[in-house]
Amino acid sequence: MPSPRPDPHPPVVTGIGVASGLGHGKDAFRAGLFEGRSVFAPLARPGRQRDDGTPPFFGVEMPDPPSILPPRVERTAGLSGRAAVAVLDEAWREAGLDRLAPERIGLIVGGTNLMAREQLLSLRDYAERLDFLPPRHGHVFLDTDICGLCASQFPIRGFAHTVGAASASGAVAIVAAVEAVRSGRVDACIALGALQDVSMMDLQGFRALGALGAGPICRPMDAGHDGCLYGEACAALVITRPEHAGGTVYGRVLGTGFCTDGSRGPEPNSDAQVRAAQDALAAAGLVAADIDYVNGHATGTPSGDEAELATMRRLGLGHARVNATKSIIGHGLSAAGAVEAAAVLIQMREGLLHPTLHLDAPLDEAFGWVRRAAQEHRIRHALKFSFGFGGTNVALVFGAPEGEAI
Repeated sequence: MPSPRPDPHPPVVTGIGVASGLGHGKDAFRAGLFEGRSVFAPLARPGRQRDDGTPPFFGVEMPDPPSILPPRVERTAGLSGRAAVAVLDEAWREAGLDRLAPERIGLIVGGTNLMAREQLLSLRDYAERLDFLPPRHGHVFLDTDICGLCASQFPIRGFAHTVGAASASGAVAIVAAVEAVRSGRVDACIALGALQDVSMMDLQGFRALGALGAGPICRPMDAGHDGCLYGEACAALVITRPEHAGGTVYGRVLGTGFCTDGSRGPEPNSDAQVRAAQDALAAAGLVAADIDYVNGHATGTPSGDEAELATMRRLGLGHARVNATKSIIGHGLSAAGAVEAAAVLIQMREGLLHPTLHLDAPLDEAFGWVRRAAQEHRIRHALKFSFGFGGTNVALVFGAPEGEAI
């Protein structure tokens, strides 16, 4: 639900940590986005291919996370946990969260069922010797393990929990973090879109649904689109009230919209997408004409792209610039909403929009697509869409930092 009235002092994003197939850290992310560097390839991590002669699964995998954890702890942490700690470390340092009392800091992790690949590998390795299964398997399969891992390494003592909303999980974590800060429950809340470590079973399920592209590239919003491609990703955004911002202010979270459409599976629903956007705009005290940039959910699935285009037409967003981050880094699933929100805020800070790769024949030429190369553009008000299986529809409205807004 939208806020009853626009917040005169909306929460701000004051620290970002990000990891993707472009590398670890904002510098690698920024450079790869604006360069439009394509990093799609056959997936190579163990447990991600069928190895039975069927066509390979394509996507994007990141370099292994940097070793931040103590060796004893690192040995017990999976890929999702190590990536979470790495992005949280970057965001924490930039936001200067050591200034705040630990009891006034919260953490919301967007994502569920985050370690499917590692569970598949464990089944392979221990099926015939279950008595030798390491004790850590008694808790690492729980989503709360990432909360506990992060809180054990950083002084987070307000609260830490997960939220699950499929591919909209990262965006829902942002919505929840904004609400926690606005309510005064904490002074700063970290929204973390967790790395969804998929297995070949998950990928085959997407293929069976008709949602997964054949590769080797992803074509969101293009006539040649044939589905999404998975991309490892993780991001953390620190959200605070302006008076608690201690570092860089990337932008203001002016409004959020979050609704369900009553569906169970992957069916997109333009009516609910429009409602989420209208709720976010109302909370921000804006109308669609005020939006000058849209970062689409834009997965590259035919039904998803068509529904989202219908939503943008109904909202009257033909004047805005539009791009699709998934065309560069793939679909981060649980992490997607947070990683793409980070992309919005980095573009806002740089005054530059990243290209949409492989957008050779846009489904609708009437929109202001950012296509083959980065383009200069000073974002005043941005709209970010994020949708998830099970009927979740999220819209986020970001505004330029105070003093830069016109």
